[in-house]
Amino acid sequence: MIIGNLVAGAASLVALLAASDAVRAQSAAPASTVTLDEVVIEGEPATEAEARRRLAATAGGTAVIDASQNIGKANVSIADTLNGVPGVVAVPFLGGNDQPKIHIRGSGLQSNPTERGLLMLQDGLPINRADGSYIVGLIDARQADVIEVFRGYTANRLGAQTLGGAINFISPTGSRAPGVEVGVEGGSFGHLVATARAGARQGDADIFGQISTSRRDGYRDWNDSERTAAAVNAGAKLSDNVSTRLFFGYTDLAFEVPGPLSRQLYELDPRQAAPGAIPGVNAGPNVLRDRPRRDTEQVRLGSRTTGTFGANTLDLAIGYAWTDDSFRFPIGTGYRDTTGGDTTVSLRYAYQPDTGAALPLFEATALYVVGASERNYFINDRSAKGALFGANDLDADTLSLNAGFNIPLAPTLTVSPAVTYAHASRDSTDTYAAARRPRLAYNGTSWLTPTVAATDTSFSRSYDAVSPSLGLTYQLAPNSLVFTALSRSFEAPTFDDLLEASGGGVNASPTGFLTPDLKAETATTLEAGWRGTAGRLGWDVVAYYSWLDNELIRTTDGNVAATINATDTTHFGVELGGTLKLTDRLSARLAYTYQDFRFDRDPLYGDNRIAGAPRHFIVAALRYAVTAPWWIEAEVQWTLDDVPVDNANTLYSDAFAVVNVRTNWAATPSFDIYGEVRNLFDADYIGATLTLGRAANAYQAAFLPGDGRAFYAGTKVRF
Repeated sequence: MIIGNLVAGAASLVALLAASDAVRAQSAAPASTVTLDEVVIEGEPATEAEARRRLAATAGGTAVIDASQNIGKANVSIADTLNGVPGVVAVPFLGGNDQPKIHIRGSGLQSNPTERGLLMLQDGLPINRADGSYIVGLIDARQADVIEVFRGYTANRLGAQTLGGAINFISPTGSRAPGVEVGVEGGSFGHLVATARAGARQGDADIFGQISTSRRDGYRDWNDSERTAAAVNAGAKLSDNVSTRLFFGYTDLAFEVPGPLSRQLYELDPRQAAPGAIPGVNAGPNVLRDRPRRDTEQVRLGSRTTGTFGANTLDLAIGYAWTDDSFRFPIGTGYRDTTGGDTTVSLRYAYQPDTGAALPLFEATALYVVGASERNYFINDRSAKGALFGANDLDADTLSLNAGFNIPLAPTLTVSPAVTYAHASRDSTDTYAAARRPRLAYNGTSWLTPTVAATDTSFSRSYDAVSPSLGLTYQLAPNSLVFTALSRSFEAPTFDDLLEASGGGVNASPTGFLTPDLKAETATTLEAGWRGTAGRLGWDVVAYYSWLDNELIRTTDGNVAATINATDTTHFGVELGGTLKLTDRLSARLAYTYQDFRFDRDPLYGDNRIAGAPRHFIVAALRYAVTAPWWIEAEVQWTLDDVPVDNANTLYSDAFAVVNVRTNWAATPSFDIYGEVRNLFDADYIGATLTLGRAANAYQAAFLPGDGRAFYAGTKVRF
C-alpha cells in the first residue's frame, strides 16, 4: 500500500536524523523567516517568547501554548492541551482516541461531532476543507512545538472569520529541536502510545521528522481507536533575504463510536454501548447492531517561502491535502464516504518600519481554499455496507481578504482598524442515476426493502460579507495592558449542514435528503480585556458580548441531524486565566470560562439557553516541586452547573468534577519518567451530550459518559 510505504519511509527518516548540532531556534509559523544562522523576527514569531510578545500586544483574546506545558501528561489529547486556555471548552465526545468536542465562544457548539466553527491550522495552512469543515481527530497535539490560540476576530489575519477564531499548531524544526527523542507510554483501557522524533541541521538547511502511533481499547464497549501520524518539514536559506520551508504530513485515523445512552442506561452501566430502542428505557441508535465507526486517511503537502526586504515582509504558502473519509453512522444515516482534495494559497504582506514593535504597522493577508470531493451514501445493513442510495460531487471555495493597521497614537496607545472580505461558494451536483432510492427498515419481525422516489439534491449556494473591526490597546504599565475591540464575524455553512440524509430512524434507513437554503451566520462582538503580570501573579481576563444573526443551529435525535438558522441569538462570556507562584516550590494555574448563550425571542425556544454549553467551566491546578527535577501536580476539571441537552431546556446533564494527579521526574537531562491518574475518585460523569431541539421523552439517548479511573505511565529519552 502506497500510504503504508510513506509511513515506513517517514519512520526511517526519523531514525536517520540522529546526527545533529545544537542550533538556535527558528520557526515554522506563518510568515516567519526561516533563517538558520540567526533568529530574525520579521513578521511572525520565531520563538515561543516572541509569539507571546506579539499576541500579548493584540487587542483581543489570544494565548500561546508551548510543548513544555504537556510535560508529565499522559494520554495527551487536544482537549488536555487546550483546556488550560480560558475561553476554550474541549470535552470528550465520541469516546475514541482524541475525539473531543471543541468550541470557542459557542462557535460550532452544536456540531455532532465538532466539524466547524473554528479554523484549524497546521503551520499556518488549514486543516479545514474548502467548505470549512474539519476532522478534529486528524490533529495530534503531541506533534506541535507551539500552539497559537486566536479567539474571535484576532484570527482574521490568518484567514478565519468565524465567531470562534483559529488554532494554529506549529511544528518543531530541525534547528529548533535538534537530536533524537523517543517515548513510550501505556495504561488503562488498553492505552499504548509510541513516539519518535529527530531533527538535524547542515549549513543553511535543516530537517525534522516525527511519527507517533497510538491505540486504545476504550472505556466503553465498541470503543477501540487507533491513530498513526507522521510529519516531516525541511527548511533552507535561499539568500540573505529569502528562505523557504517544505512540509509533509500523513494521518491514519480509525475509531469506533459507542453511541449515546439514556440517563437510565447510563446510571445502570456507563460502559455499555448504545443498545438501541428499549421501550420506556432508551430511545436511540443500536450500536451493537450497526457498529458505527470512522476511518480517515489524510495526506498533506505544503511549502512556505518568506522574503524580507528592509521593513517589508512577503510570505507565500501553498498547500494541498487529500482526504479519504469513511463514516459508518447508525442505520438512520448510513455510510457516508467522502474522497477529495483541497488546495490552499496564502499570501501575506507586512510593513514594519519599527523592528522593535510587537506588531507591524500594516498587514494584509489573502487566503484561498478550493476543493472538490465525491460523496457516496450507502445503507448501513446491520454494519455491512449496503446498497448505494445517494451520490454527489461537491465543490467548494472560500476566499478571505484582510487588511489592517496598528497605529501608535502615543507611546502607550495603539489603534488597530481592519477590514475583512469573505466569499464562499458551495455547489452540489447530484450524480445518483437511479429513479428510486433503496431503503431498509425493520418492522419488529422482519427486514423490509422498500424504495422511494429519488429527488434531485443539486444546489448552488454563494455567500459574501464585509467584516470590519476596530481594536484599541493601552499600556497601563510595562507588563499591564488593557484593550477593547468591536468586530464583525461571518461563517458560511458546510456541506454537512447543506446536505443532510433525512427520514431515517433507529430501525430504518433514510428516505432521502434535506438541502436547506441556509444563510451564513454573522455576528457583532464587543469585547474588552486586561492582561499582565505583577510579581508572582499573572492574569488574562476578557469579557465579550456577541449579537448573532442566523446562527447555524444543528441538532439531532441520535439518528439523523438537521441544521437551521436561528433568527437572533446572543453569546455572553468571561474568559479568565491566571497563574500564581505561591512559594518557590508551589504554583497554581486557573482557566475559568463563563458562558451564557441564548435564543432571543425565538418562536420555538423563546429566550432559552442554547443546548450544549456549560455555564461555568473550570480547569485549575496546583503544582509542587519536590526537588528540582521532580514535581507533582493535582488538577480539577469542573463543570459547576447542569447543562441543557435540548434547546427547549427540558433535559439536562449533571454538573461534575474530575480530579487528575500527575508527576514527572527528570532523572537526567535526557531521560524523563512520568505517570498520571485520571479521574482519581472514579466519578461517574457525563462528559458531553448530543444537542437536541426538544427531547422527545425522558429516556432520550443523548448522554456520552466520560472515562472512569485510569492509570498511565511513560518515559521519554533524548539523544
